Amino acid sequence: MGGVEMSDVTLKIDGADVTVPEGTLVIRAAEEAGIEIPRFCDHPLLAPVGACRQCLVDIPDAGNGRGFPKPQASCTIPVAEGMVVETQNSTAVKAQQGIMEFLLVNHPLDCPVCDKGGECPLQNQAMSHGQGETRFEGTKRTFPKPINLSPNVLLDRERCIVCQRCTRFAAEIPGDPGIALIQRGAQQQIGIAEDKPFSSYFSGNVIQICPVGALTSDDYRFRARPFDLVSTPSVAEHDACGAAIRIDHRRGKVMRRLAGNDPEVNEEWISDKDRFGFRYAVRDRLTTPMVREDGELRPASWLEAVAVAAAGLAQAGSVGVLPGGRLTLEDAKAYATFARDTLRTPHIDFRSRPLSAEETDFLRSRVAGTSVTYADLDAADHVVLVGLEPEDEAGTLFLRLRKANRSGLRITTLSPYASEGSRKLGAEIVLTAPGAEKDVLSQFSGVTEASVILVGERLATSPGAYSAAADLADRTGARLAWVPRRAGDRGAVEADLLPGEGGLDADGIVRSGLDALLVAGVDPDDTADPAAFLAALDQAGFVVSLEQRVTAVTERADVVLPVATASEKAGTFVTWEGRRRPFEKVFDKPGTYSDADLLKILAEESSIDRETSVSDREESVLGTEIDPSTSEIDYSAPISDSSAYRVSTWRLMLDNGTLQRGDKALAATARPAFVRIPAGLHAELGDVVTITGDRGSWTLPALPAEMADGTVWVPTNSFGRGVWADLASPGSTVTIEGAGQ
Repeated sequence: MGGVEMSDVTLKIDGADVTVPEGTLVIRAAEEAGIEIPRFCDHPLLAPVGACRQCLVDIPDAGNGRGFPKPQASCTIPVAEGMVVETQNSTAVKAQQGIMEFLLVNHPLDCPVCDKGGECPLQNQAMSHGQGETRFEGTKRTFPKPINLSPNVLLDRERCIVCQRCTRFAAEIPGDPGIALIQRGAQQQIGIAEDKPFSSYFSGNVIQICPVGALTSDDYRFRARPFDLVSTPSVAEHDACGAAIRIDHRRGKVMRRLAGNDPEVNEEWISDKDRFGFRYAVRDRLTTPMVREDGELRPASWLEAVAVAAAGLAQAGSVGVLPGGRLTLEDAKAYATFARDTLRTPHIDFRSRPLSAEETDFLRSRVAGTSVTYADLDAADHVVLVGLEPEDEAGTLFLRLRKANRSGLRITTLSPYASEGSRKLGAEIVLTAPGAEKDVLSQFSGVTEASVILVGERLATSPGAYSAAADLADRTGARLAWVPRRAGDRGAVEADLLPGEGGLDADGIVRSGLDALLVAGVDPDDTADPAAFLAALDQAGFVVSLEQRVTAVTERADVVLPVATASEKAGTFVTWEGRRRPFEKVFDKPGTYSDADLLKILAEESSIDRETSVSDREESVLGTEIDPSTSEIDYSAPISDSSAYRVSTWRLMLDNGTLQRGDKALAATARPAFVRIPAGLHAELGDVVTITGDRGSWTLPALPAEMADGTVWVPTNSFGRGVWADLASPGSTVTIEGAGQ
């Protein structure tokens, strides 16, 4: 996106010459000069509004026509050549003190019990720019409290100074205007827009940017004081965006998580999942190693559990390694080394979802070692999304794309239906049935060498789609990037946690009947065939699980080794950009080991002969000639039944994921499970339908949508055990009928 080159402007602020780009606001120019102007409504990432008036300054006429007869809000006035600004003369100071006095007329002066006390801009600026005594002798107004703007966000109206940061954030940044100004005049206040809750994946940001104690978190409210907390910078672990966060903790417990300020990545925003989704580290945690004896798991010492695990893996003739996608780069490298050098097995794959051999080649040849950044998106003339729904799958990416679109970026998405997230992005929607991406991309136009193509992981179930995206990039010179869902996926690609020569991919490992399995961070219900995965666990002679919480894998494992969560270890996540995001250890808990730590210990304990060739150890397995691409799906087969529909699906940001289990307030904000069906079919069948696939049936509410031909959409993991477990296999068709039929 090209822009008009700005010239510089020189003005005087408190007698000092300041030179800034044309169009700079006076309040920003003062910041450049190190001059503090009090403010509440102003925020550098929000459009100026001049609501609180606290930033009033005097701009006298210096004989050049650049002055004003009255104090002006410095957050709304752009600089001009020769302008003179006074922030600390009697006129400005009197104006600032007067505004502060008005703001405190109805604001409760109970800082010691206010949730914002100790980190409150109003408290700080009342001391620095207010008067020492109040002249107000009346009764302050009060309201019933709190109001639930959402299950996570609570509003105390008597504390609100109507700065409108929250309403502006909701409307401008995520495009979820669920908070509004209601009533008028002296009764004006913040409330719920149109009698509906604040439904947004990013609602928690309004708590952090609120300059008073009006907006609080249901989870953190009145639980701690800022001066009681220890703050540690970190990186969010719930998606591949690498958002900077701050973890505030006390006595070994996380009390809250806040957005970190990183202009290159997430700016000052994070998703609610990154902000509130941290209870998994303390609830339902695996804390003690376990060993299976007489068919039952029992607690064991670390020495015993490691010895049993090492011996079992050493004695196995063939081993498959499934490390999942939650790993740091250091963990991923440790799994690669352990699999190839210690276990001497090529059967390793991090993908705990539907996959393909085409994707394996694409990740190695077009993703590993590459880099496309958020800055590249800002500079692009066109961004094309294929098999990717950023609002659900990559929250920080969604916000950055939305901001770029508002500045002129053209966005096109190939999607099965016109989603709300696509509307918020201002995207041009090319309705594309699952499996048709290859054909659409082969004829796609409007892409140049200044464009960026972003592809999602679900293209693995669309034969030829990855290759078509690569061909489009090669043909046009456009940049190409892969955006996975999990935080560890890109690091796993960089560490080459993919099947080696002659090796089986994750589907092949599940179906091959290997002697032993080493599994970490895999939920069977996320895989392409959950029943087959569970059967493989039951049939394997030996299973080792490295896990954080109880899962279907740990319940079937022979050895369970608890591993550290992200806050209990130091490491590096690799984002979808290819950016390294190192983070510190927050808690140093005795007896807590990272995956890499345990794999090193297992390697030292193992008695496997490193010189033994793969063919000697796995002759029986490799002799079966199992096709590693067992997950390839033939979408070209015609649908013989006119009442059958292709299933399109992706995971919503908040769903039934293992790491979200136990976060009640967060779960309450999840979007409900529903079926998106063509508008004509909805008119025929009604608001509740039964959808039936080759693995089961669901009865769910139905919503009409503009859909690609012959397609319906359901969320992957928001109902039951998920789509792949109890509805339909990847690439299969479903039938739909009214629930009463």
